[in-house]
Amino acid sequence: MASEKGKTAGKPWEIGEDWASVVVGFGMIVFVIAAGYTLTTPTFGGKAGWNDYTGIVNVFNSRSLFVSLFSTLLIFGVASILGIVLSGRKLKNFLTGFISVCLLAFVAQFISSFTGFKNLGLETVLFSLGLGLLIGNLVKLPDWLRAGAQSEFYVKTGLVLLGSTILFGDILSAGSFGLIQAVIVVIAVWYFTFWIARKMKVDDEFSTMLASGVSICGVSAAIATAGAINGDKKKLSFIISIVLIVAIPMMVLMPALAKWMGLSDMVTGAWMGGTIDTTGAVVAAGTIAGETGLKYATIVKFSQNVLLGVAAFFISVYWAYRSKGENGREKVSMRVIWERFPKFVLGFILASLVFSFLLNPETAKASGKVMKSFANFWFNLAFISIGLETRFADLKAMESKKPLYAFLIGQTFNIIFTLIVAYLLFEVLS
Repeated sequence: MASEKGKTAGKPWEIGEDWASVVVGFGMIVFVIAAGYTLTTPTFGGKAGWNDYTGIVNVFNSRSLFVSLFSTLLIFGVASILGIVLSGRKLKNFLTGFISVCLLAFVAQFISSFTGFKNLGLETVLFSLGLGLLIGNLVKLPDWLRAGAQSEFYVKTGLVLLGSTILFGDILSAGSFGLIQAVIVVIAVWYFTFWIARKMKVDDEFSTMLASGVSICGVSAAIATAGAINGDKKKLSFIISIVLIVAIPMMVLMPALAKWMGLSDMVTGAWMGGTIDTTGAVVAAGTIAGETGLKYATIVKFSQNVLLGVAAFFISVYWAYRSKGENGREKVSMRVIWERFPKFVLGFILASLVFSFLLNPETAKASGKVMKSFANFWFNLAFISIGLETRFADLKAMESKKPLYAFLIGQTFNIIFTLIVAYLLFEVLS
């Protein structure tokens, strides 16, 4: 995911992919605020989803659904065209390809709305990736479809929007222990996972994305890190799959294990919020643990989410610094670091700061649901695109056992270490 991919000279409006994602992201933020937060991406059956033929009929009998489908297609289509133009890319075949990718994202959303999948905490990106992989490996992609698969731009724009949903005020008002735990756990687990992955001969790029996925906040962290270091999309899709699959047994087993160990609701919530890697699974596990458990699981999870921007920034700087020129002996100056630094990370941080400190708290909170839905839809488009561009043979050739083992070892350490930290903070010191 090259930080300035697609940038060309000769036309003043061509600013490169990273800056284009920032412009488009903030353009969408302004648009949503101006519209009074009435916009949303399609939902199939609401929070409950659908679970039978009658439920499906009821879903598609809704006029508001088709209005939402059309408005989403229009809004994201205009935003994507703007982004492609600003990136300096050609629009030939893009619109047809984008519409196809967008329709596939709708299908993935519909599948993920099945009640059984929602209860398991399975997120739409897993189905987006799976659907893209299925189509991409069954048929040869035509040029017009490939033109719409702009995964890097979709990911970066989604991350800028995601920044608007991470509010520092919520974390600070909820108390300091959650943030303290998040800082300790993220640093310790990140370095341990990276160390164990490198010991197992997993490459630096894979190890960095893997460590972020385990230690910070799962899917979003892996995506942000991949963007920050120009990570291989095949490796990213592998990590996302592991994160989402491993979260399922953890969601079910951890509340039962906490009860068996006699942990308090606060410790239980803090433990689960610090270890389960997907927000949906955290909420599901917290609900099982009870109201207090859910509260503290959410606080800790949000605290780790806050650290996403900070971590992405430092990882970006480090990666830009360590990158070598073609001769392998390039002197790394601040100018070089700036040129290589992924600018969308700044967009993420700026969005978070604006919504945390400059906007009215009620306004910022009211935007959360809409902004999150918009960010998630960008990610859905990205993972449809990644799936379309990835062959199963490519994934098989990655020798995936070592990264898998590194992930499982890192997650085991995360479970044990986070339990100790959560117990000390929320039981001994509180």
